[in-house]
Amino acid sequence: MKETIESLLDHALDQLIADGMIETKPGLQVTRTKDAAHGDFTCNTAMMLAKQAGRAPREIAQSIIDALPDDASVEKVEIAGPGFINFFITQENTLSIINDIISGGERFGKSNAAEGEKVQIEFVSANPTGPLHVGHGRGAAYGATLATLMRAVGFDVDCEYYVNDAGRQMNILAASVWLRYLEVNEVTLTFPVNGYKGEYIYDIANSIKAQHGDAFVFPADEVFKDIHADETDGGGSNGGDKEKHIDDLITRAKHLLGTKNYQQVFKAGLDSILDDIRQDLEEFGVPYDNWYSEQTLADRGLIDKAVEQLQMAGHIEERNGALWFISTKFGDEKDRVVIRDNGQATYFASDIAYHMDKFARGYQRVINIWGADHHGYVARVKAAIGALGEKEDKLDILLVQFANLYRGGERVQMSTRSGSFVTLRELREEVGTDAARFFYVMRKCEQHMDFDLDLAKSQSNDNPVYYIQYAHARICSVIGQLSEKQLKHDIENGSQNLNLLTERHETDIISKLDAYADIVHKSAFNAEPHLLVHYLRELATLLHSYYNAHQFINDDSNLHDARFNLIIATRQILHNGLTLLGVSAPEKM
Repeated sequence: MKETIESLLDHALDQLIADGMIETKPGLQVTRTKDAAHGDFTCNTAMMLAKQAGRAPREIAQSIIDALPDDASVEKVEIAGPGFINFFITQENTLSIINDIISGGERFGKSNAAEGEKVQIEFVSANPTGPLHVGHGRGAAYGATLATLMRAVGFDVDCEYYVNDAGRQMNILAASVWLRYLEVNEVTLTFPVNGYKGEYIYDIANSIKAQHGDAFVFPADEVFKDIHADETDGGGSNGGDKEKHIDDLITRAKHLLGTKNYQQVFKAGLDSILDDIRQDLEEFGVPYDNWYSEQTLADRGLIDKAVEQLQMAGHIEERNGALWFISTKFGDEKDRVVIRDNGQATYFASDIAYHMDKFARGYQRVINIWGADHHGYVARVKAAIGALGEKEDKLDILLVQFANLYRGGERVQMSTRSGSFVTLRELREEVGTDAARFFYVMRKCEQHMDFDLDLAKSQSNDNPVYYIQYAHARICSVIGQLSEKQLKHDIENGSQNLNLLTERHETDIISKLDAYADIVHKSAFNAEPHLLVHYLRELATLLHSYYNAHQFINDDSNLHDARFNLIIATRQILHNGLTLLGVSAPEKM
């Protein structure tokens, strides 16, 4: 119905242009009214036109109404307040949504509005240096839900995980694995402050021992000879430097093990953790179309190609032996090094090459979902896109705040390096995938989030996912009572008697059902899954109130059938919405 109103308004504005009242049409903003007394839909077009028309908004509103084509679905149109135009839809047209939902089934709410626009969404992309923790879970839930929503409105979406399998952090992981391997082979040593300390490192070390025995063992004296001193665990300086210490250990590991053996240790750590991440995400309902290796950028010469392309476009300068991308020309706060004076490419150079390849693969739009700690990286990546000749608005960077985990009212402290964190798998095992997926997308992605474990596990009306699922289960229970009582429901008869649904609870639910497709559209195009979350909670509230106030099974067969059509349509929307969120719609609870 919203599209119908927009079409009517568009026609009226064309008439106003033809009459010389206005010169251009503003963007139409048709929204649902919050109060049924003000109609079903409203728009502020008249107020937007006041300045260019040089007339009072209410006067313009009347001219728009006079120019509106007749439409049988519109009962009346009124001017309200300073110049709002309110549309009242006929009851027959409003009630038709029930039949549309029942006939549409699981397809209802989906569309081809995006017309197959090819989009890539890259999200999570956590360094494969340890298991995913609850902080990563929010990006995973948000990215997967956004992808599902965008597909529902006609986008052709690919989900991608960028595997950071090159660089210093992966070498720290390899060194950590090797040192734990030495320990399980009874070599006594002091583990570095800057090493990865989680128990999973021991698991990898034991797997290497099982496969290679003591082939990679060296005495502690040989390993630590002339290595720069480490800091104390308390962070005291004591003449040590944890960064130099771990870098020296990486160099020593490469020297003692040799290229082949070092790569075996490196690969054992990478493969083990990456396999765990894959399984974890799949069990969380987060599949990927592609896992993209950072290392392949160098192997395929894409980093050199990206830097060369920037050089040819005049966006690279040499300074003291290093190559700098002049990103300030594109709005960045300072220029950025892409090739260090030792010839090594920076992480940023890899990122430029990666984004160059994204667009080379034919994506019309690219969405990066990053943690909020990457906010300083946005301008430089946008700058690189512009310098490579792509339109910067083809890249959307959405920042997701990490979730703070609370248990028993106390915040759970986490540190990936120390191994002191709650994994995503542990969270799923404690609260369930449904609650985790739902809670993660309850708020805007850029808002801080406190994840209350106790609330997520509770079976109460205060737990929003339970509350919505219970609404679905309640309807299933009522429908199940029909067979238990040997009663029937005639959908066709119900369809013919929808005009009997005149109770306030019923008209409120019908109005809410009619808003579903628009909510899905907004959630997808605005990248705001929380809009659907709020919608489902409001629909569940209306259903519970309706359930408590009225009998669905009654002696009036016409009213009986009409009410069952209404709750069947409500069940379908609850099911469809929960499915888009990656949450189950149970029939029993």
